[in-house]
Amino acid sequence: MIARFPLYLLLFLGSLPGVGKLAAGAERPNVLFIAIDDLNDWIGCLDGHPQALTPNIDRLAERGVLFTNAHCAATACNPSRAAIFSGVLPTKNGVWSNDSKRLLVQHPDMLVLPRAFAESGYRTFGTGKMLHSSSSNKAMFQESFTTEQRWSPLTRAEAKYTPEELPTKGTDHPRHEARLPSGETVVLPLNGMPSDRNPDKRDGESFDWGPMDVEDATMGDTQITDWAIKRLEKSWKKPFFLGVGYYRPHIPLWAPKAYFERFAGEKIILPSVNEDDLNDLSELGKRWAIEPITAGSHATVVKHGEWEAAVAAYLACTTYVDHQIGRLLKTLEDRDLTENTMIVLWTDHGWHLGEKEHWGKWTGWERSTRVPLILVPPQGTKHAFAPGGTRCDAPVSLLDLYPTLTEICQVEPRSGLDGESLLPLLQKPDQSSDRIVVSTFDRGNVSLRSAKFRYLRYADGTEELYDLVGDPHEWTNLLSQDRYEAELQHFRDYLATTALTSE
Repeated sequence: MIARFPLYLLLFLGSLPGVGKLAAGAERPNVLFIAIDDLNDWIGCLDGHPQALTPNIDRLAERGVLFTNAHCAATACNPSRAAIFSGVLPTKNGVWSNDSKRLLVQHPDMLVLPRAFAESGYRTFGTGKMLHSSSSNKAMFQESFTTEQRWSPLTRAEAKYTPEELPTKGTDHPRHEARLPSGETVVLPLNGMPSDRNPDKRDGESFDWGPMDVEDATMGDTQITDWAIKRLEKSWKKPFFLGVGYYRPHIPLWAPKAYFERFAGEKIILPSVNEDDLNDLSELGKRWAIEPITAGSHATVVKHGEWEAAVAAYLACTTYVDHQIGRLLKTLEDRDLTENTMIVLWTDHGWHLGEKEHWGKWTGWERSTRVPLILVPPQGTKHAFAPGGTRCDAPVSLLDLYPTLTEICQVEPRSGLDGESLLPLLQKPDQSSDRIVVSTFDRGNVSLRSAKFRYLRYADGTEELYDLVGDPHEWTNLLSQDRYEAELQHFRDYLATTALTSE
């Protein structure tokens, strides 16, 4: 059975040139669902960093709609991805942090997004990091592939310190020897910094960066691209949903040395920071900024003179992943699949590189919550949507992906979704919005984002308020300024009518 598009959309499509075939009942579009881990706005099309080099992601944005004010539902991998695939906030799915039980452990029979597509007749494939644990792909997709991504080109075991090496891990001279696929011995960590988080554990130190003298093929993100390309090269009688989850630029920031070579002799531009940035925060807010929960300490980075090297490595890893995405897009084009394939590119949360003296994610500020989000409609129906290269500045959430894709592809969703379909914005991206989108960072901590303002409330009741138009870096907490009382009360009233911090 071939499912159809919604009637109102069919009528709209049928009135436009070049889409008569779809309006007459063509098969539903394929979906290429691209996820990237820990990527903030340091991509060319978002102008997040002047040295960003992401031509393939930028080309996607030129073909679709770029959502410039998109935010994750939670600012760590496990809860963010659980929210995307379940379509609901942590208050409903129970996944609050990286320490929470995985989504499909808590809800093994949940109709997560790929399962909804499979039940509606789609062929589903998944590879790489989709949910927080790549092993969950077998439960989510009809066909899946996993490989080592985090520690590639090493394995998890090869990244571990030996008992003899472990005493060095928390010192200024850590030393772990590992062997690359070429047989060459490399001394880790490449940055020579002590471990702030796990100095007493044999696990590899992930807060590391630098070039590896390896070929692309040794990297897990290359291997998942190879697998996905083979799926795209086959002919399928059913429409397909293909999820491809890239790990970089998640730490450790290792990539083949070719991606670092452009920085040789080049001055690295550091993020804009304010030395007094934490002075107007509560004690709890300062702790969220300084403690090395998901990465390392800013003080350690500065002490060892590694800030520029870390920024270069983050940019290099992002370019490496962009190259892999380019390989996917070329295959789509070579196989003439762009006419009937919806492409979605998203990242699970942002990442600090020294802003607010923080490294990693897991905060409620813009650098943690804001994510790249690009939706590219099937090129055969592009006239039904806003022109390619359009930007949408309305606040949206990654929770919106579930209802958006199921609506466009005529897939029956699970009930009780927390997001909103982005179809109206795909058609008219410039419409104004009074929406507030929600990001959580553990139980009791909430960050709310409107078109112009951000409001944070911590578990101890302390608050922050920022004007993102006049203060995009969130350097000035407006909490004590009377002229912003109306905006502050608006957010407080919103919280009073929701249950964002309960189970």
